[in-house]
Amino acid sequence: MTVKQFEAESKRLLDMMIHSIYSKREVFLRELISNASDAMDKMYYRALTDDKVTFNQSDYYIKISTDKDNRTLTISDNGIGMTKEELEQNLGTIAKSGSLAFKKDNEIKDGFDIIGQFGVGFYAAFMVADKVSVTSRAVDQDQAYHWYSEGAEGYAIEEATKETVGTTITLTIKESNEDDDFEQFLDLHQLQTIVKTYSDFIRYPIKMDLTEEKLKEGTEDEYETIVEEKIVNSMVPIWKKNKTELTDDDYKNFYHEKHYGFDNPLTHVHVSVDGNIRYQAILYVPETAPYNYYSQEFEKGLELYSNGVLIKNKAPELLPDYFSFVKGLVDSEDLSLNISREMLQHDRQLKLIEKNLVKKIKQELKKMLMNDREKYETFFKAFGRQLKYGVYSDFGQNKETLKDLILFYSSTEEKLVTLAEYVERMKDDQKYIYYATGESHARIERLPQTEIVRDKGYEILYFTDDIDEFAIKMLMNYDDKEFKSVSSVDLGFEDDATDEKVASEEDQAIFDQMKEILKGKVADVRLSKRLKTHPVCLSNEGDISIEMEKVLSMMPDNQGVKAEKVLEINTDHDIFKSLKHASQSNEDMMETYTNVLYNQALLIEGLPVEDPVSYANDVWKVMK
Repeated sequence: MTVKQFEAESKRLLDMMIHSIYSKREVFLRELISNASDAMDKMYYRALTDDKVTFNQSDYYIKISTDKDNRTLTISDNGIGMTKEELEQNLGTIAKSGSLAFKKDNEIKDGFDIIGQFGVGFYAAFMVADKVSVTSRAVDQDQAYHWYSEGAEGYAIEEATKETVGTTITLTIKESNEDDDFEQFLDLHQLQTIVKTYSDFIRYPIKMDLTEEKLKEGTEDEYETIVEEKIVNSMVPIWKKNKTELTDDDYKNFYHEKHYGFDNPLTHVHVSVDGNIRYQAILYVPETAPYNYYSQEFEKGLELYSNGVLIKNKAPELLPDYFSFVKGLVDSEDLSLNISREMLQHDRQLKLIEKNLVKKIKQELKKMLMNDREKYETFFKAFGRQLKYGVYSDFGQNKETLKDLILFYSSTEEKLVTLAEYVERMKDDQKYIYYATGESHARIERLPQTEIVRDKGYEILYFTDDIDEFAIKMLMNYDDKEFKSVSSVDLGFEDDATDEKVASEEDQAIFDQMKEILKGKVADVRLSKRLKTHPVCLSNEGDISIEMEKVLSMMPDNQGVKAEKVLEINTDHDIFKSLKHASQSNEDMMETYTNVLYNQALLIEGLPVEDPVSYANDVWKVMK
């Protein structure tokens, strides 16, 4: 057998194929199965133009078998086969694709397509094999040929005997070592798993002889080992079926078959687009968040297929972060893939798909919100925080997409409401959308700052997620109504009796004295126009609220950002009488009262007391 050199820069190029192009060794099987599928598709196209050739798709299949004793793995097909010249051209020249040439010479239609494009997939076999042999007999040819190679040193071709048209590829699998387990490629059950992962939706049957234990006929407890030829791939993917053929149970079963989650999906979207870029997609909105969803360990992304062949397990490019909870897949015939079919070459194609998917997901969520509120609230409790983060992130560029999908708890409705629902209920004299922040609904309800807003009969939105206020600051307004914190210095009440309330000169002198005592801790001390039953509270001026200060202080790169705090005093409260008396007669006690009130205001806001021991001493002093 005469050994020939590969025509390309063989040694270096083949070494690169084996060690650099593919990220996972197991994809070799995907490549060989795809080539076999192409061979049968070529037979179909040949039948379109040659009356001597008939094509019945049900007659075509791919067979995978192993021989553990001889360490061989065989993949055979009954496709179009190759002549001696085609073996020379397609296998003797690395990176020359017979499939690509075929695509250029033939019009692809009727839902068939040729998968292979680059002519390198075959050489992925050398990632797992020491030797590769190919026996092929072309259609209309009586003579078969055998191609054989042990790697970069070259190949040989000789005449062979083959009774049927088609191609048989035999790999002699490498011996395992400390770093690599090659035995898995001789295990039919492991091979079946690889087929299901990468090639489950190849349109032709993939057959394997699988063993299983069955109860021996005529016995009650005696089992025998049965070897049975089985089809191990699904062939027709659910996403290529007509939607009218499918039921909710079909979609639900597919969700579980693909192991997208242990829960049941709340809803699904089946997309089929035939435009500038053709693709199908099935998307799911899960019921519950994965345990690691709100962590750096979570990996977003849809499965990406090209013509039914899995290209990427996770394609993050297909989903924006704010919709990262969506599970599912996309299959496109038009993707521009790189040489290994593992990387995408043109970002524009994915951008077009992503844009359309975002629109479809939003439509489905809005439909759920309008038609099945209970189900939507289940979804929102699991993933609403992510939507609110989407409003805030990227400098708010996605806020228009998301603003109608977010919910907040309402003080008057005592349930989650949309911003549109809040605005619709606003009173005629109400200028702002009011909100209050806190760790829980119960804690917010007890905040002194909410008293006057409630008395006005205004609805308050409760913000309990740390992202809430940041999202609202980015949103700025809804339906031309600005957001206003109940802790804001200016609550925006016009023509209100409280606006006429002004500190007397005597009271202002007390406030100035307190401000001096609290120098560096508060920006001002002033008469409160909002308090009724409570003696003191904190409000804030500027863009940074007290709640935002708390969130920022917990971040690793905290730069000491502080809210501009204002200590508000209720001059109608009995405590103020004690302040007045102390300011006139006991300077030491005045300082004590001031510090106690300030620290109580901090506690009400959920902020830490700067010096707990001093605070305790001050309280004891007041109690004497």
